[in-house]
Amino acid sequence: MKTHTTNYFDAFIQVAEDSPAKTGEVPPNKGPEKSVANIQFEMISKEPYKYTSDDVLFQTYATRQGFDKSDLAAEREKFFSKGQACLRASPLTKRYGWGVHSNSEGKVALYSLDSQEYEKFSNDDKVETVKAMRSKRA
Repeated sequence: MKTHTTNYFDAFIQVAEDSPAKTGEVPPNKGPEKSVANIQFEMISKEPYKYTSDDVLFQTYATRQGFDKSDLAAEREKFFSKGQACLRASPLTKRYGWGVHSNSEGKVALYSLDSQEYEKFSNDDKVETVKAMRSKRA
């Protein structure tokens, strides 16, 4: 079975051009269950450069599906047997003003749109820069 990946290496995902955010915003809780944005933000912000994009996206899916720990390996294999949307489609990059840096190991960290680090990664020739997906059609 083919395995797909969403991981980037030495790359920076910039905030979407149509994002309403002017700074990195903590995603608000919108109910009793955590949203995709809440789960992703907590994982990446609490432990920068610990997880890959694949780790974050699968854990978000697994949390929302409520999988048992004993099923995680098989469910992850099934999840990545099909192509998945990467962090360019995350609400963090599309709505909440966070850029995502992937280091040489593919591990990710968040940087606020108005931070010096965001500016540094955006202008670093050694880092591939890509824009987050737009939310609206032009």
